[in-house]
Amino acid sequence: MIHTIVTHPGGAHKDDVLAVCILIALHGARVFRRDPTPDELADPAVAIVDVGGSHDAALSNFDHHHFPREHEPTCALSLLLMHLELYDDALKFCDWLEPAEWFDSRGPKRTAEWLGVPRRAISQLNSPVDASLIRRFAKATALAAGDPVYEFMRIVGEDMLEDLHQARKRINFVAEHVQRWSLDQGADTIEALYLPRTEPAAAEPSTAVHNYIRAEGLGDTIAAIVYPDRRGPGYGISRFEDHPKLDFCQVQDEPDVHFAHISGFVCKTTATEPERLKSLVKQGWID
Repeated sequence: MIHTIVTHPGGAHKDDVLAVCILIALHGARVFRRDPTPDELADPAVAIVDVGGSHDAALSNFDHHHFPREHEPTCALSLLLMHLELYDDALKFCDWLEPAEWFDSRGPKRTAEWLGVPRRAISQLNSPVDASLIRRFAKATALAAGDPVYEFMRIVGEDMLEDLHQARKRINFVAEHVQRWSLDQGADTIEALYLPRTEPAAAEPSTAVHNYIRAEGLGDTIAAIVYPDRRGPGYGISRFEDHPKLDFCQVQDEPDVHFAHISGFVCKTTATEPERLKSLVKQGWID
């Protein structure tokens, strides 16, 4: 049981803040922002995050700064998630994780080049929520239960862990029920995934199907997903990853379609029969 968390003083980054958030959620331990002592580095009940020059999960040491220059992008959060056996799922389902690894180990310029975006795009995507939490954490020298920053970090850590655990459960649920449709549309074949309505109902069905596609490596194959509408008895139909040949504005005048987003990425229908749902998917195809 970890009773103390030690991370470096001064400026903080997303990776060390999020690693501490998870440790707070798991252990409710006190946090100190200073260099660790040799005794603390040798004590598995003291978690050392992003400082100390040691990566040894058995001793709760999670620092990456001693890795060689050519080491693949890795941060303190990566090492903690690996220790918790959550890293592979986090890479699949948390799109922000890999950029955070790059930013922390390579800096903003290299990260922008890797993403294929202008350098300024990195700062343009910054959120005031992120900035406030990181800045308040950086100002602290110690944090404990009851402090507003500490309690918010506990919430962030709990939500991250819950999301990762639930993502895996939902993927397993989808795998048990999903159907794959190959729909002929002229010279084309539309690959779609259909999740039928179940009892109990699927939680966050659209997200669950998206994560299933990623987990199964179907991202280059699936064009559309069909899933139970949480707001009614019908279904939602959406293009996967903004597939360029689907536009569901084309079905907005159908009598059983009560909503089609102006951008065409999704529609909602009262239809429940698979054959009708297949027909709506096909009508959304752009020849």
